[in-house]
Amino acid sequence: MHLKVAESGGPAPVEGPVEGPEKPLKAFKQESSSLPFGQRISFPQISGPTYLTAQTVIQQVAYSLSDRLWTYSPETFDLDVAVKHWFHDGAHNAYGYPTNVESMQIRTGAASVALGYIFSKDFDLKKRYIPQSILASSSSLQYLRSALDQLSLLYSVASPFVAHIAAVDYAGGSQTGLVTDYASVLTIAEELGLGVVSSSSAHESQHMSLFATLLASIVPTIHLYDGVRVGRETTRIIDVLDQGGLHNTYKAILNETSATSKKHTGLDAKVERLLEAFNSELGTAYGLFEYHGHATPDSVLVVFGTVEASLSSQVASSLERDGARVGVLNVRVYRPFVEEEFIKALPKSVRTIGVLGQVQVQQAVSDASVCSSLYSDVLAAVTFADQWSTPPAVVDVKYAREHVWTPVAIAAAFQLLVKKPVLQPENAGGDPDRQPELQIFDPTVVQQYTFWDLDDSPSADASVILGQALSKDSASNVTVKTGYDNLLQGGVVRTDLRKSKILIEASYSVDAADVVFVGDKALLNQIDVLNGLKAEGKIILKLPGIKDDDLEKALPVGFRKVLSAKAAQVYVLDTQAIEPVSDDTGLETYLTQVAFLRVALPTLESVGIQKLAAINGSADLIGSLANDLDKALRRLEIPESWATVEPELELPSLPTDINANSFTAFGKIEPEPPTLLKNWQTAAKGLAFKEAFGTQPALRPDLAVKTYTAYVKENRRLTPLTYDRNIFHIEFDIGESGLKYDIGEALGIHAENDEKEVQEFIDFYKLNPEEIVEVPTREDPSVLENRTVYQSLMQNVDIFGKPPKRFYEALAEFADDPREKKELQILGGPEGAKEFKRRAEVDTITYADILLEFSSAHPSFHDIVRIVSPMKRREYSIASCQKVTPTSVALMVVTVGWVDPRARDRFGQATRYLNKLRPGMPVTVSVKPSVMKLPSKSTDPLIMAGLGTGLAPFRAFVQHRAFEKAQGIEIGPVLLYMGSRHQREEYCYGEEWEAYQDAGVITLLGRAFSRDQPQKIYIQDRMRETMKDIIDAYIHKQGAFYLCGPTWPVPDVTNVLEDAIARNAKMEGKKVDPLKEIERLKDQSRYVLEVY
Repeated sequence: MHLKVAESGGPAPVEGPVEGPEKPLKAFKQESSSLPFGQRISFPQISGPTYLTAQTVIQQVAYSLSDRLWTYSPETFDLDVAVKHWFHDGAHNAYGYPTNVESMQIRTGAASVALGYIFSKDFDLKKRYIPQSILASSSSLQYLRSALDQLSLLYSVASPFVAHIAAVDYAGGSQTGLVTDYASVLTIAEELGLGVVSSSSAHESQHMSLFATLLASIVPTIHLYDGVRVGRETTRIIDVLDQGGLHNTYKAILNETSATSKKHTGLDAKVERLLEAFNSELGTAYGLFEYHGHATPDSVLVVFGTVEASLSSQVASSLERDGARVGVLNVRVYRPFVEEEFIKALPKSVRTIGVLGQVQVQQAVSDASVCSSLYSDVLAAVTFADQWSTPPAVVDVKYAREHVWTPVAIAAAFQLLVKKPVLQPENAGGDPDRQPELQIFDPTVVQQYTFWDLDDSPSADASVILGQALSKDSASNVTVKTGYDNLLQGGVVRTDLRKSKILIEASYSVDAADVVFVGDKALLNQIDVLNGLKAEGKIILKLPGIKDDDLEKALPVGFRKVLSAKAAQVYVLDTQAIEPVSDDTGLETYLTQVAFLRVALPTLESVGIQKLAAINGSADLIGSLANDLDKALRRLEIPESWATVEPELELPSLPTDINANSFTAFGKIEPEPPTLLKNWQTAAKGLAFKEAFGTQPALRPDLAVKTYTAYVKENRRLTPLTYDRNIFHIEFDIGESGLKYDIGEALGIHAENDEKEVQEFIDFYKLNPEEIVEVPTREDPSVLENRTVYQSLMQNVDIFGKPPKRFYEALAEFADDPREKKELQILGGPEGAKEFKRRAEVDTITYADILLEFSSAHPSFHDIVRIVSPMKRREYSIASCQKVTPTSVALMVVTVGWVDPRARDRFGQATRYLNKLRPGMPVTVSVKPSVMKLPSKSTDPLIMAGLGTGLAPFRAFVQHRAFEKAQGIEIGPVLLYMGSRHQREEYCYGEEWEAYQDAGVITLLGRAFSRDQPQKIYIQDRMRETMKDIIDAYIHKQGAFYLCGPTWPVPDVTNVLEDAIARNAKMEGKKVDPLKEIERLKDQSRYVLEVY
């Protein structure tokens, strides 16, 4: 998320105007949600009590103690963002040199490079005992499997190897999107014999990263931690070891364990001894298995995983206070699974053991034949233990990867193990529809806040900034967690902020907020934002410009009812009520921050403003907004009427939380123009490194339609050279291109501009024709391709096309000459309509002409590409039948040419391109469907009327009927009417028509040459002369009529058909409305027009 920073210094300070230049505002920018408060942190800063995320401190351990780091982070996961910064800054590791950080592709065999380095003959043997590490997600671990398998086999001669794995995957078919994936990691670890260690909170993530690195001296090890929530939550961690402390601890424990390693030959014994030495050195009490809860429980829940371990122990403690005899056994070191220690950690009183085990998919939860890996290990350990005369029952409490754990969900897992309700009904406050609540935190010690907003809102970062400001108070402990749902409302962000006097672990969403902030009223119809507000809590609604009288209409009915039921305190924040904020929405974030302080922490407002100003904005600006806040922030009294809802009104059931499907905001920010000039190396990289750049060779892959390469077979003029109209027949060899076309379809020609004109424009505009530029494609402007300037002008940019009004308007922005600027603005506005029409229709002005005329408007080339339309393909009716000519396709084309008022020869772009083509030259083509379809029966009559090149599809029709006749198929009557000016010059395909007539394919040939006699004869005249034939073919035999060509004869031709309908009805004594009958025939595809 990028904060929009105001360009000005904001309003003047309260004390009076400031002399001298305005100071720029401090800008707050979140770089990654995996970093503390989204901000970079330098390597030496990680020491002592400090605010960190688990992912950051895990990266610190990996960077400090590793020789090399290979990272496999999916895009936006940012599992390696910190180490990449440290490596770039040249930070030294514990061995006195920068750890080499190599960001790798996630693909099959991905870890082979790491394996090759470790076992290379050039490997520095002095580094033999320095750990090699990987940072990756559980989703990428499958691609590392083959290398890890080889490593396990050769581990006795390998360097210590540890993989810090964030348990996170993106599951497209799941409801949540992002899932916490332990199951796939545990399967691979078991099959390959890897060690597995888990962190149960951010506070111990450094210790467990260190322990996993130590364990790697015995067995290749995976350090597994939650990558969806806990790994990215910013929290205060006490007694963080700096690099020196880490290294000293690492060496001391290795020395201690190596001295006694001969006494402990088994893997289990070595792990136990390592953990003893670890606890002794750090003064901690970690166990392979750790129990929390009632001293003599009846039921124990065995758990593995970060959130699972942290939250279940908190829930167990809460339930114990209410008298429930339950407990939790956390599996910290899962591999090796030391059964003896597991049994020892279980209380002897236990009668039922529930195993909270993850399975891959939701279907496996209800499949009795599938059990979790953890259940199998626990069942085996309990079955073969001799601690009980009657072993306790072992229950597999399975859950899928997408399951989101909350305190109530954990309590429900406990409920499966006991008969008595673990949550007492009195906790529900007497509301039968409300779930009983668990009190994990003391509300007098912990304050909780939730912020809901659109991810592109100016105030979207306000919550994180507030969290960072509150963290400046050394007496407080703050946690901040942000989640993104990019599939809801175009992108929604939720941030939970907790403030406490003591250290807390909060691995779940806030469910009893003291204050809720909602940044857009549209969210009220999408999410039940009040579900997580505690009774009598406060809510701030950002509602710009909405007055009290309109509030009831603006708020959903169900939302109003819950506000009343919870007796909430409602505050409305009107950002338009303060003029500077109304004028500059970038100031909304500062206003939101001071509004929150006043509502949530009024006693800290003054100090809070100073802390906020140290992070973003300025003290003067934020202080000024605080002084004006009463204009924008008002308390709303809830009317009594809001407590009731009409009985017949059914309230919608809304989700209570977002589905966290991303770690970053949806990328809706308008990018800079994509057509910036580049050098040739940019395009060369895509060709040389196809896999890295995702390059795939294809014929015009940019096009939305499938394209083919055809080669000119014949280009033959049909009219005499002395005639002023150039009508030509062009035929293409489609060979084995795969091009298929049906009768009546059109061929799309992807033409090019004239090279001479392009070169003249390049010279005039002083462009480098060889520069590489990224340009929108002809078919889809959202798709870009790399071309040279010359190529883009030849094939992409319609620089010699007819400009619309908006081009004049856009070009005016670039004009330096005031006179030219004004003229362009007039031409682009309504007052210039008459002159614009003259330029377009009389002068036939092109884009290039305008750029030449208004010389002071000289946009850069990437701006030209942006404001000039892309070239479009031109479609021509196909004049051939593929059954007759299977490897070729023919067109009938007339060259479009004219002389403009300045005596310049002008030509249509596509027809000139086609006319210049010679046999053997390649052309890119495509096929477009048409309304010109043959009747389903071969015996149905065809009545066809074509003017000029409008005869093209009828040539295909006649060829098809001739082909059928030659096959012995009975065909119906074929009536062909054609119109042109002169028989001598424009009797195109005349010999073919007459040959088809002689062969009995064409039944009637009606030729209208309008200017070969004193009186003009048109196509409709020939049709009237043969009215009886039309009535018989069209009405009696239910034929189909087709007209192709210019639009002008449509009324006259249609009138002939209407007369035929009327005459026939009169003869049969029927009453028929010819107009309605034509409409009926249209619906039956028996009256088909293709006119232009």
